[in-house]
Amino acid sequence: MNNTMIDTYKEEYRDGILKLWNTAAVKTGYKELDTDSFSRIFTGNKYFNAEQAFVMRKNDSITGFACGCMGEDLPLGKTSGYITCVILREDAENTENYEQLLKLLEETFQKAGKTQSEVLFFNPMLLPWYIKDTDRHEHNNAPGVFKDSRFYDELLQNGYILRTTEQAMYLNLKEFDIPRTIVEKQEKAAKEGYEVALFDKTRHRNVEQMLKKLENPLWEREITQCTKEGTPVLVAAKDGEVVGFAGPMIRQKNGRGYFTGIGVVKEHEGHGLGTVLFYKLCEEEKKVQASYMSLYTGAENPAARIYSQAGFRTVQEFAVMRKML
Repeated sequence: MNNTMIDTYKEEYRDGILKLWNTAAVKTGYKELDTDSFSRIFTGNKYFNAEQAFVMRKNDSITGFACGCMGEDLPLGKTSGYITCVILREDAENTENYEQLLKLLEETFQKAGKTQSEVLFFNPMLLPWYIKDTDRHEHNNAPGVFKDSRFYDELLQNGYILRTTEQAMYLNLKEFDIPRTIVEKQEKAAKEGYEVALFDKTRHRNVEQMLKKLENPLWEREITQCTKEGTPVLVAAKDGEVVGFAGPMIRQKNGRGYFTGIGVVKEHEGHGLGTVLFYKLCEEEKKVQASYMSLYTGAENPAARIYSQAGFRTVQEFAVMRKML
């Protein structure tokens, strides 16, 4: 007799979900959760909807948890729903259960008029994970599904298409030093009239205009705020006009060197500014006593070569996936 039932989320299920997460999800590679972090990521998230969170139970024991989210204000939000996770206990991890939970999530998207189901880095429910072969160094978000997981295989079987692969790259900052070639590159840029330095509002101008040209709303919002508040940001400038940035440089509580991005406006490319900014960023993160850095890059992104040359290594691959509903 099969006593398996699936219900939408209720607070009474929380502890059972945590127990499931801290065994099955942690085995996959995610960081363990407690009541506070579960609330922050899931139930306290403004995009959480209990009707899009499904709990699988057997004999009053929780064997599965699936969660998705939607938001009109999210990227692709008008057409897409996001799958956050599908977690199954080891003895319940089978194709039938994956299919059931995926189907329930997809039906909620369809009922809301969505035409696509996404496993995508724009998902606002950020799932932290541990970097392999480190002292519990962690990254604050998984941009897709672990490519070496059972869930990835099941998504393929259920009609999801691999759109791109995101590489997670890692650097232990104890091993980092700026090589002479980068110093020479910076000196060459200086002869061409470019400066790479920490932002100084008394000497540097037009940050907001530079950010608008880069057409990245996240960068525009965060870097504008940082330069106003005095949080360290590296800039590339010509005659005082900012033409590129890297940062901000922030040591997180877990020791990770945080930054939101690097960009150089198109008309000032070709002078090595992006490379210099990146190496100087690593140097500044080391100065604020960050232990390590981690980042994502597309598998085909030419910038991966710069990261590798700086000492970063690929530690995990994530699949970005889509299914038309």
